[in-house]
Amino acid sequence: AKRYGWGWGFPSCWQGWAVTGVYFVLLGVGILSFSQKSVVFAFFASILTLLLLAICWIKGEPPRWRWGKD
Repeated sequence: AKRYGWGWGFPSCWQGWAVTGVYFVLLGVGILSFSQKSVVFAFFASILTLLLLAICWIKGEPPRWRWGKD
């Protein structure tokens, strides 16, 4: 979890880094594959981002506002 603010910070284990890496690789593949079709790419990127957020929500700490004292 982040020290200040709401949400998640950087991954703390290799599995988190792997998920983040796969997200960016798939996003890059989408950029190369759908470069001429912006609506299709926007849909693809939205689905990938929702999937990443779902993984973070399920596997990460519960997101809440933090002031740095925890």
